[in-house]
Amino acid sequence: MSAHNGKPTILVTGVNGQVGYELARTLQGLGHVVAVDRSTLDLSNLDQIRAVVRDVKPALIVNPAAYTAVDKAEQEPELAMRINGEAPGVLAEEARKLGAALIHYSTDYVFDGEKQGAYVESDPANPQNVYGRSKLAGEQAIAATGENHLVLRTSWVYGTRGKNFLLTMLRLGADRPELKVVADQFGAPTWCNTIATLTAHIAAQSFATPDSASWWRERSGIYHLCAGDATSWHGFASAIFDLADLPQRPNTLPIPAADYPTPARRPSNSRMSNDKLARVFGLAAPHWRDALKLCLTDGFPKSPAVRP
Repeated sequence: MSAHNGKPTILVTGVNGQVGYELARTLQGLGHVVAVDRSTLDLSNLDQIRAVVRDVKPALIVNPAAYTAVDKAEQEPELAMRINGEAPGVLAEEARKLGAALIHYSTDYVFDGEKQGAYVESDPANPQNVYGRSKLAGEQAIAATGENHLVLRTSWVYGTRGKNFLLTMLRLGADRPELKVVADQFGAPTWCNTIATLTAHIAAQSFATPDSASWWRERSGIYHLCAGDATSWHGFASAIFDLADLPQRPNTLPIPAADYPTPARRPSNSRMSNDKLARVFGLAAPHWRDALKLCLTDGFPKSPAVRP
């Protein structure tokens, strides 16, 4: 493994994505961050993954890069499976050869949504779409290598970059007086900055221990990492328009998911418990609404004012 001025080398994939962009900043103080985008490390190219990891020789690989187009994945199952299912296994194999560790991100969509309460890590996975199946395959591929790893499952990720529900609502809300939003699917909208910040806290703990190999071995596995509490897509949209200072607040009409059919089936319940994350690492995510307010206040380069 390589070090830079005595600091461990951290390889971060998908630096142009929502979570990758934030990670490249939150991890800076912990080591020498090598942040790569798809032009340097394309997860659909398994040989390139091997070559880059062997060249960088990181102490820690943090992999937020993924195929995230949930509906498009129904038409591109092979590509989604290669990027989300096979590539994480290759990253884990290469990390194991180096004696490095791996932090990888997964999704609430590994569940079928039939449970009444919040999902815990030991609940059986039963994904209902190609994207969910590909992400579950990635979890399983990592575990099969025996590599020291953390799989952090998150949900409903949003931020100020890329394509996400927040940006879509702000765009549509500025143009339309009325929006119809699904009200019978529930989950935790999670700001990408929350994910990156908590990841940095975890990485800091691992680097601070004198016996990092034992630290990783004792903690390896799956953890849920999402914002506190939960809401519906309609509740999320309503909160966005409550907080964002748009010229005119659009009216949001609640509709059932059946009235808004999509190529990929979504789980009706995506609630996940963060209790294991709190118990093992002593970390708690903010309430989803508090994080949303902070995102709208501080997250944008020229922030839309937030209503008092």
